[in-house]
Amino acid sequence: MANIKSAKKRILVTKTKNERNKAIKSSVKTAIKKVYAAVEAGDKAAANTALVEATSVIEKAATKGVYHKNNAARKVSAITKAVNTMA
Repeated sequence: MANIKSAKKRILVTKTKNERNKAIKSSVKTAIKKVYAAVEAGDKAAANTALVEATSVIEKAATKGVYHKNNAARKVSAITKAVNTMA
């Protein structure tokens, strides 16, 4: 355990940010799963609405620095491709 006051503070701040990032990553994964579930079900309308919501969540995560912008772009591209290639 740290003895210096600034090190103790860094531990607390790191823990707080880690929890925030974990929550944001979890919401991104859930949004992506909803898109793929709609694609598997073959529901084009639900897939499009889920795509819009997931894109928004992913972009916000990238803006907050949870994901790198290229990583976010890759995720958006993959789910968009999945929706667009539906029959």
